[in-house]
Amino acid sequence: MSSDHSPRRVVSLQPSATVTLADLGLLDRLVACTKWCAEVVPQIRSQRTLVADSWTADAAEILAVNPDLVIASVPYQAEAVTEILKAGARFLGLAPRTLTDVYADIAAIAGIMHTSGRGNAVIGGMQSEVEAMRVRTRDLGRRRVHCEEWGKPLIHSQPWVAELVTAAGGEFIGTPGAHADAASIAASQPDVIIAAWCGAGDRVPLEKLVRERGWQDLPAVRMNNVYCIADELLNTPASTLIGGLHGLAAAIHPETFSSLPRGLRRVQPTAEPVIK
Repeated sequence: MSSDHSPRRVVSLQPSATVTLADLGLLDRLVACTKWCAEVVPQIRSQRTLVADSWTADAAEILAVNPDLVIASVPYQAEAVTEILKAGARFLGLAPRTLTDVYADIAAIAGIMHTSGRGNAVIGGMQSEVEAMRVRTRDLGRRRVHCEEWGKPLIHSQPWVAELVTAAGGEFIGTPGAHADAASIAASQPDVIIAAWCGAGDRVPLEKLVRERGWQDLPAVRMNNVYCIADELLNTPASTLIGGLHGLAAAIHPETFSSLPRGLRRVQPTAEPVIK
């Protein structure tokens, strides 16, 4: 008689959980996910039932696929959590803030799926990449970085992004995850500006952003150091963050990381950069 009682029918309500299931080699157990999951893990497109995410979850949609595990993560609404609980399946709710939390969440998913060894390998690989980047940027000059996850209202990126900025050789400006305003960011005189808006992919209108906020004279703008990093590379707390780490390094120290990696787009200059 099998002693493996791990879930066989999983519903994922956030891309981070879907990425982790893919990393663990368990996509065959995924019976439903969100449209955002399908964008980040394209191999599941048109192969899974699409359901609402952790913000707008619907009990009827979840029940329709008869799951034995639902995985959700921030951001939540209280009503959505109620809907998830109404579905009656085992529920794993995640709320990461730091890289340590991200690693713990991967371990939690791997544990409940009885694949802890694979989970440890994923975590170890991420930790090795972050440490290797720290070593590579250790002796480079620290550049002041404004990184935002939303534009209206303006919100600083999450604490795990601040940690990645530090590892990539930058100094994160502001309070991670907090609201901000264009004037206070301008006053901090960032050397690099990075926009990774939730749900926007790599389509943040950088030129319009600079113009409407009156940031034309900031050091980052004068040096053409204004970038968009694809949403899933910084806002999906899973192994995809390593792609974001390399994007950050290329944006913060382009003289060392000469090529733009996948998911990183630079503002189109309107004039020759001012060299100081």
